[in-house]
Formats: sequence, structure tokens, C-alpha cells
Amino acid sequence: MDRIVDNFFNVSVFSQSMPLILSGFGITVLVSLLVIIIGMAWGLLLTIVRTMEVRAINALIIFYVDFFRTMPQLVVLVLVYFGLPYIGIKLSPLVTTVLGLGAVLSAFASEIFWSSIKALPRGQWDAARALGFGSFRTLFTIILPQAVRMSIPLLTNRAIAVSKGTALGTAVALPEVLGQAQSLVGMLANPSPLTLAAACYLVFFIPLVVASRWLERAYCVGS
Repeated sequence: MDRIVDNFFNVSVFSQSMPLILSGFGITVLVSLLVIIIGMAWGLLLTIVRTMEVRAINALIIFYVDFFRTMPQLVVLVLVYFGLPYIGIKLSPLVTTVLGLGAVLSAFASEIFWSSIKALPRGQWDAARALGFGSFRTLFTIILPQAVRMSIPLLTNRAIAVSKGTALGTAVALPEVLGQAQSLVGMLANPSPLTLAAACYLVFFIPLVVASRWLERAYCVGS
């Protein structure tokens, strides 16, 4: 028992590690929130464009969605960070992680929004047209509010799953909480920083999970 405490709950190591762990935690929170915001917004925009039913554009959107849904998140980050410099685009680790994971989340979000729109009865479009509503007015006032409400459970689960991929940012030198913890383990020859990192993930993601359940109860139950 003493050995477990010394290796994973070493108070002295905790005190030495705390400043770097907290700085990494701040980056993790920032990147996760940016990934969720950008991924959701971009995914919704792709869906809106897709409803215009322009064949060439829809083919590109479908390719984009299928590509980023298929590719592992780590591969996406590596391609963005190490591949883009070959065409003259060099991004920081933070921007790489935000854009890479945001692209992955946008692909899933777009497909979720699109599936929700297609699940709505076609008669709603026809009824709105009979009342003199244009396509955009129908989409934004009748169809999208319902589709977004239907999408909430899948969107929140996917957003949490993808945002946890911030830990993969260590592969592109992002100094997030896990990367800082791993560096400290090497410097201090003690795995206690990993315990602090795990606690940080719990502190951030448990409220996200609770918030997602509240959204589901508030907007989906009885819909």
C-alpha cells in the first residue's frame, strides 16, 4: 500500500508538478471548447449547404464527411502538422489540434444533422410550401429547430468523445495536461503526475457529461 501511495499519490511530487499540470489543464480546456464550437458550427454549415442539393457540392461534402469519419484522429493531426508544411502551410500545435479535431467532429456533426433532417416527414416541407414559405424560411424556422433538437443526444456524446482526443495533441507537441504529465514523469521518475492529469480530466469531463444529460432531458424527453 505504501508503494502505491508513493508512486501515484506522492504529495511532494504533486506539489512540484502542480504548476505545469495546471498550465496543461488550461490548454486542454481551451482546445476542447474550441473543438466543440468549431466542429458543431462547421458541421451545421455543411448540412445547410447540403440541403441546397447542388450535386457537385454535395459530392464534395459527402467525400469530406466520409474521409474525416474514417480517418483516426491521430492520423489527421499528424497529416495536418507534418504534411501541410510541404505546401507552405505551417500551423502551431494548438491550431493543428483545434482544426484537426474540429474537422473530425464537424464530419460527425454534419452527418447527424443531415440524418435528423431526413428523418423528419417530407410533408412538413410540402405544408410550408403550401403556406407560401420559401425554402430557406422553411429550413430555418421549421426544419432545423426540430433537427437540432433530435440531434442533441448523438451530438453531445460525439462531442465529448472527440474532444477527449486533445490528449493526442502530445503527438504534435501540444503542451496539454497529459503531455505535461508525461514530461514530469520522466523528470521526477515518479508516475504521480499522471494521477493529477487523470483528476483534471475528471474535473473537466464529468461536468460536460452532466451537462449533456441535462440537455437531453430538457430538450429531447417527450419530443
